Amino acid sequence: MADLVATRTATGRLRPAGLRPGTLLAALVLAAGVGAALLVPVIAPLDQSAVALDRVALPPSLTHLGGTDDLGRDVLHRSLYGLRVSLLVGVVAALAATVVGGLVGGLAGLLGGWVDRTLMRVVDTIAALPHLLLGIFIVAMLRPSLGAVILSIGLTHWLSTARIVRSELLSLRTRPFIDAAIAGGAGRTRVLTRHLLPHVLPKIALATTLMIPHAVWHETSLSFLGLGLPPHLASLGNMINDGQRSLLTGAWWASIVPGAVIVVVTLAIAALAARWRDHLDPRVRAELNL
Repeated sequence: MADLVATRTATGRLRPAGLRPGTLLAALVLAAGVGAALLVPVIAPLDQSAVALDRVALPPSLTHLGGTDDLGRDVLHRSLYGLRVSLLVGVVAALAATVVGGLVGGLAGLLGGWVDRTLMRVVDTIAALPHLLLGIFIVAMLRPSLGAVILSIGLTHWLSTARIVRSELLSLRTRPFIDAAIAGGAGRTRVLTRHLLPHVLPKIALATTLMIPHAVWHETSLSFLGLGLPPHLASLGNMINDGQRSLLTGAWWASIVPGAVIVVVTLAIAALAARWRDHLDPRVRAELNL
């Protein structure tokens, strides 16, 4: 239905929102980033433990587009491998957080009463804690690994999903079509699957998409602090951390390149998710007189 949302061009003609230059650019950037991250092991396999002391700290060139680091490793090559890790963590952690938040918000919205009040107090209590500090505590209690990072993100990023699901269910429960369905003899299971979930699932999917950039930055921050993958493995956080030392010698590319990769990709995801959010918001469609 995205083709039904339109904006006016300079000539006064309506143009589908999906063809906006910013949206198209974000989609192309994201497709290029994901495609490169998925294909780089096939096109150019990386030996994570290999070093090349004969090409240490080389600046960007046609041979090494992103330059090399203090161990002679190609920075752009390793950045694409690090992007694979970040996207994997972002997607899996966002899905895990969505499951937890969906269950908590669903129970609060459907059952109401003391269950709703208790669960929301738990949500408010956890929301008062800094997510990064809580994630550091969770990873520190476990052995630093990819699984520990995903677990820490999943346990700290489910709050917004829980609130969205709860508010949507509380709103839907009072709608006339729900009363009509119940009056027509529909049971709880049918009301939930045929009338409630179809309205809630798009918002949950949007919340999951918006959560991916946050999860990617969370993983990068943990890796930057030494709580993610082992230092020799390619991770954007590890590379930015290692690049700090290179900045003192003038090798700025060792940290700028992986930093630029994560900024560009996460901004593309956020831009597409924001466009999707605007499409789902009925107030936006009303402003466009559609």
